Amino acid sequence: MLELTILGFLHDEPLHGYELKERIRGLSGHVRPVSDGALYPAINRLLKNGLVEQRSEPGSGAAPRRILSLTEAGRAELRQRLRAPKDVEITDGQRFFTLLAFLRQLPDPAEQAAVLRRRKAFLDTPASFFYRDGAPVRAEDADDLFRQGMLRIARATGTAEKTWLAEVLQTLDARRERGAE
Repeated sequence: MLELTILGFLHDEPLHGYELKERIRGLSGHVRPVSDGALYPAINRLLKNGLVEQRSEPGSGAAPRRILSLTEAGRAELRQRLRAPKDVEITDGQRFFTLLAFLRQLPDPAEQAAVLRRRKAFLDTPASFFYRDGAPVRAEDADDLFRQGMLRIARATGTAEKTWLAEVLQTLDARRERGAE
């Protein structure tokens, strides 16, 4: 997901490493902070694979700044990763939010909708944090207040997300129909 995030932010505009790190922290830092030990090796992999390029420009101090930008191959890779996310990127809430942050980079409303339909299918499958006799435990059946709280919050969040997904899918389907005319 770190590489997807780098590609996504660089699609918007060229950035130097510190600016990129700040944007990543803004997107997911409170959940999964990014360290220099993770960020810079990821950037180097993207550079090595020709997905990102860098140039130097004078910095505010003595050292020049490395400005990173996306190559055409990087744009294609970003679109492919958005078009065909891994299952965990659909089922894990934070990873899915990262996809959402950049999903607009897929130009085809049908492709955007396909990703959202995968998330909706996941949310429509009965699940719980807790199971009893192989069945999901509902909030009303949880054995303590704190588990009840977890389950109630998850249900409310899931309900809100399903409502939003239904609205967006309707909008995307209408866009696709207008484009087909």
